[in-house]
Amino acid sequence: MAELLYAHLAAFFYSEVWAVQLPKLEAMRAALEFLRTGNRYSAEEVASIMAARPAQAQPLPSVAVLPLYGVISHRANLVNGASGGTSVQQFTKVFRQAAADPSIGAIVLDVDSPGGSVSGVPELAAEIRAARAQKPILAVANSLAASAAYWLGAQASESYVIPSGEVGSIGVYAMHQDESGFYDKAGVKTTLVSAGKYKTEGSPFEPLSEDGRDYLQGRVDDYYSMFVRDVAEGRGVEADLVRSGWGEGRVLGAQQAKAEGMVDDIATLDEVIQRAGRLVRDNARLKGELELRQYQAKRFGS
Repeated sequence: MAELLYAHLAAFFYSEVWAVQLPKLEAMRAALEFLRTGNRYSAEEVASIMAARPAQAQPLPSVAVLPLYGVISHRANLVNGASGGTSVQQFTKVFRQAAADPSIGAIVLDVDSPGGSVSGVPELAAEIRAARAQKPILAVANSLAASAAYWLGAQASESYVIPSGEVGSIGVYAMHQDESGFYDKAGVKTTLVSAGKYKTEGSPFEPLSEDGRDYLQGRVDDYYSMFVRDVAEGRGVEADLVRSGWGEGRVLGAQQAKAEGMVDDIATLDEVIQRAGRLVRDNARLKGELELRQYQAKRFGS
């Protein structure tokens, strides 16, 4: 039963398009292959992994601090359960609640993520960008906002990075793992019986065909275009600037990221929360002044 579960996870892993830093993806692949080949983590190792998960930051009154940590995936799964990652589905639900709550005057996205799967990310990016019309949305790379995490953070009203932080890694990729040589050595021959011209395209039991590679490249290009478009719109710049600059797939340190315009400024999480608090107070004061003027105009006709 466990072997079947990990086989399904492997099928998902190798069929997905990723916007995540390559070392993190390799660590995920290694962990999956470790479990897939019959190995298991001890209770002590699981406890150690869970203890290493970062604590959630606590919000100040009227400021909601939403953690966006670890590998990003569309829904919660075993990979996120072990690594303390973020489910796009669950994060979207929490974000919507904060955006609609009248007692919350601003939202701070506390980001520390190498990125993840692209599934659901463009949709969440659009929600974050639209919510800027309701209240200030501030994002801080604390300390890493890479790939899909930067995709999301760039949609905030204001974006920051801590002095030792990094942002960027704008790019996507897919992978194919040819396992045919491994199974040949093991004396195992797999025959796939299918219907549909491309149904078994990308199978790990044979080398990737040129048509299959072209198809994967097309998927990668489509998601990359979405990534670039959303970052450009979120940051208010031309898409060509994002595509031809801003690291071109690399992460940039705080000073360089600020100089390139990838973030608005360099600040710690506490400083960003304080900034959000000031925006809440300023907005409340302006709202009060507007309501007073409207009352005076209605009461005294002036």
